[in-house]
Amino acid sequence: MTANPLPTHSPILHFRNIRSRYLEVPMRFPLGTSAAKVTSAPLLLVDVDMQEGVTGRSYLFCYRKSGAKAIAAVLDEAMELIRGRTASPVDIAAYLARRYALLGVTGAVRMALAALDIATWDALASAAGLPLATYLGGDLAPVRAYNSDGLGLMPAAEVTKEADLLLQAGFDAVKLRLGHPDAAQDLETARAVRHGVPDSTIVMVDYNQCLSVPETIRRADQMANLDIYWIEEPIRHNDLRGCAAIARDLRVPVQLGENLDGPEAVLDAIAVDASDYLMLDIARIGGVTGWLRAAGIAASRGIPVSSHLMPEISIHLLAVTPTCHWLEYVSWADAILEEPMTVANSIATPPNRPGLGLRWKKDVSRFEAG
Repeated sequence: MTANPLPTHSPILHFRNIRSRYLEVPMRFPLGTSAAKVTSAPLLLVDVDMQEGVTGRSYLFCYRKSGAKAIAAVLDEAMELIRGRTASPVDIAAYLARRYALLGVTGAVRMALAALDIATWDALASAAGLPLATYLGGDLAPVRAYNSDGLGLMPAAEVTKEADLLLQAGFDAVKLRLGHPDAAQDLETARAVRHGVPDSTIVMVDYNQCLSVPETIRRADQMANLDIYWIEEPIRHNDLRGCAAIARDLRVPVQLGENLDGPEAVLDAIAVDASDYLMLDIARIGGVTGWLRAAGIAASRGIPVSSHLMPEISIHLLAVTPTCHWLEYVSWADAILEEPMTVANSIATPPNRPGLGLRWKKDVSRFEAG
């Protein structure tokens, strides 16, 4: 699969306005990790209006309310810089990166510009009457998906029941968060899940950056007979040499990438063989424009690429990713979408609707937070 950034039939649009709303959407399964416990999803909904009457949409998982406020402020300012300009995502991304260079195109700035980029691509594909995946030169191809809705840090006695609920939603793959202070509790929890689900179930493990290199190797050795599919972010994400040491030592593949900041960070990770797999976050990698570049870098080395959160957006990008691997599914946006994503037998497909296919429900205001 190849991506064609600007098809010859691309419509010409011009920026007019931007609107954003911060929502806190309750999660069906509260998600405890080694970093924090999250009971509601902090989402920022973004609408970019074009002068031609087209609206592009995107949304971000913002981690914290303060993050959403910072992102919204950058979005408002960025629109002042580009209002009236042609909506050419690649050119606009380069222009805004330059304008924000002194502040730094990282963190909230990177995420804001990514949200704008995603909405711009959505507007262009919508104006062309094509799903974004098709607009980018790909097919509406099926993508394997795993359920990441739950299985946060919890007692071993509770995880089997929750794993069963996640599988009943149409999946044969789930992700388990580990990182208890006591390694024995991690092992007990992993065993409970592995022995409590069908043998054919794929189980990923995410440590959320809480371990050291030696402790990662020790805990992975303890789970060696549990058929774990990958170990994700066991140590600090930007300790690339430490990640590479783990990847060399472990028999189970190492997953890394949701915190890689822009395509340049993918180059850095690949240069030291930091992981076996890559997981791209559409917000941190730089929106659609950044994803296409990062996916090309990964493809040059044959590295499988998965997505992080925001599955309704990510699925279109995975459809044009040559080394497409897994879609991380979460249902957090279901409550705000007119047509939520559906998954059957761990397979999801980009919707055959113009653009990303995102349409907000009329009553999303009930989730708005001050």
